[in-house]
Amino acid sequence: MEEKYLELNKNNWNNRVSGHLASDFYRMEAFHAGENSLKEIELALLGDIQGKSVLHLQCHFGQDTLSMARMGAKVTGVDFSEKAIEAAQELARELSIKANFHCCDVYRAPQFITEKFDIVYTTYGTIGWLPDLDRWAQVVSHFLKPNGKFIFVEFHPVVWMFDDDFNQLAYNYFQDEPIVEEVSGSYADKSMQITDTTITWNHGLSEVYQALQNAGLSIDHFSEYPFSPYDCLKDLIEVEPNRFQVKQLVNKIPMVYALTAHPKND
Repeated sequence: MEEKYLELNKNNWNNRVSGHLASDFYRMEAFHAGENSLKEIELALLGDIQGKSVLHLQCHFGQDTLSMARMGAKVTGVDFSEKAIEAAQELARELSIKANFHCCDVYRAPQFITEKFDIVYTTYGTIGWLPDLDRWAQVVSHFLKPNGKFIFVEFHPVVWMFDDDFNQLAYNYFQDEPIVEEVSGSYADKSMQITDTTITWNHGLSEVYQALQNAGLSIDHFSEYPFSPYDCLKDLIEVEPNRFQVKQLVNKIPMVYALTAHPKND
């Protein structure tokens, strides 16, 4: 299953890159002009990162990675999509931003990177592509310095229980089996002319918590939010600037959660 999910999902993400770079969603013109792509939730958790080393797992084409570099961090980005990493490296060159990027899947990152980091960072739509959270958490733990900090922001598992139209519950919160789907378009541009098979997994909060605990990490902070900072799902409305909720479920469901953790032996 591992080789199959990696092959299918990598193909899908490779096919997304050019469309994402051209989409309004990623605001590349504004980013080139200096706009920070990070959102309010993760900015509050990051704080002052001047001079700190940051490992960004599942970084896509590096927009957030480079935003942290602009904030003064020493950044390294990891993604399994060759086209995304090529785009990230090109973007860093174009903007004269110093950054390191590695093309590999999360589980194999320790085979490519020997450094330890002040911060390990991953956000929005990441763990659903991974079958084994214990292995993921072990990678996070492996890369943290003894006094390091893990920053994680993700869409809430309740969101993934609904169908695309948010009309009914279609998936199990406690999802043990992979979800195999034919997907068309992209969250960044629904009109993108791509249709691919993807394999994903739902991961409940207790699964996330336990995986991090098993990997020797202690949770410092946990928050849930009734909004998404991205207009990336169907039928969202902007209830406040840059805060989006499902039109028919305003203030009724959590949409994002965030946590920070540190190694227990610091």
